[in-house]
Amino acid sequence: MKGVTILLATIFCFFVAYVTYGSWLAKQWDIDPKRKTPSHEFEDGIDYIPAKAPVLLGHHFASIAGAGPINGPIQAAVFGWVPVLLWIVLGGIFFGAVQDFSAIVVSIRHKGKSLGEVIEENIGHRCKLLFTIFSWLVLLLVVAAFSDIVASTFQGYAINPDGTKIMYPANGSVATASMLFIPLSIAFGFLVYRKNAPLAVSSIAGVVLLAICIAVGLKYPIYFSKNFWLGVVFFYIFIASVTPVWILLQPRDYLNSFLLYFMIVAAVIGIFGTNPTINLPAFTGWTSSFNGQVMFPYLFITVACGAISGFHSLIASGTTSKQLDSEKDASRDSSSGFCFSNLWFF
Repeated sequence: MKGVTILLATIFCFFVAYVTYGSWLAKQWDIDPKRKTPSHEFEDGIDYIPAKAPVLLGHHFASIAGAGPINGPIQAAVFGWVPVLLWIVLGGIFFGAVQDFSAIVVSIRHKGKSLGEVIEENIGHRCKLLFTIFSWLVLLLVVAAFSDIVASTFQGYAINPDGTKIMYPANGSVATASMLFIPLSIAFGFLVYRKNAPLAVSSIAGVVLLAICIAVGLKYPIYFSKNFWLGVVFFYIFIASVTPVWILLQPRDYLNSFLLYFMIVAAVIGIFGTNPTINLPAFTGWTSSFNGQVMFPYLFITVACGAISGFHSLIASGTTSKQLDSEKDASRDSSSGFCFSNLWFF
């Protein structure tokens, strides 16, 4: 099977599902652009802040598009590429995007509250307590795993048993660019939300400066140990969790989304330019001869956020719903963000 054929078929399926199934769900859930959203009703300058649709899409997309849609399908391809592709497309349409969309709608119908509070209101305090404990434990693992990944990515050197250092210039470059990106995000948020700078002009300037941050990082890498970066990451997580969403979280995700858009466009151009042929077997069987795993549940668990992820619902109800400017943006942000994250896999 040719790469262009798969890519075009996937984009076509996502587009048709967005126009048809997405519109049907919007009618079922009574999406009304005239209804005031929690971001306007409870605007507080901290969590509840109306965001323009492109900004919120960038935030939602950058928050849910990570390593999961890439690593998971590669592992699950042990059963062949057809099962993985079908689960990404069908799972993304009928499970993942619907989950993101419904989580936003449920939250905005409950004053922008997070899922735990919605559960308490509709089911009971005990269920909220159990859900909160479960979410906390899962997120603890997620934070630990991703902190370790980020610290390893920034790690500038390792020490050999004989005491000599192994330098990692590429990691040092990523660290420099990332550290420069943080004040850039803060400046962008300040200019847009406090100085009313035009979004288009600010976005162009932000993307140019982001490219400069990367260029500076390539020229001037910084070298610190992994333990140092673990401390920095945990400190950053704390700061990001308590500061107003407009000053760091939202502008960081929005500007970061342009990197993801660029890589998707570059990947699409690469596929059209080379039109590679998939050499993996289409289907190898229900049980893997490589590791003895059975397709169910292995494939569905490993693909994870390539098709559906509970973490997405926490993003949708925890931050996105509190920044929704109009209800009509709910489908656009959730479905488009999810489809982009799946194209991220290709």
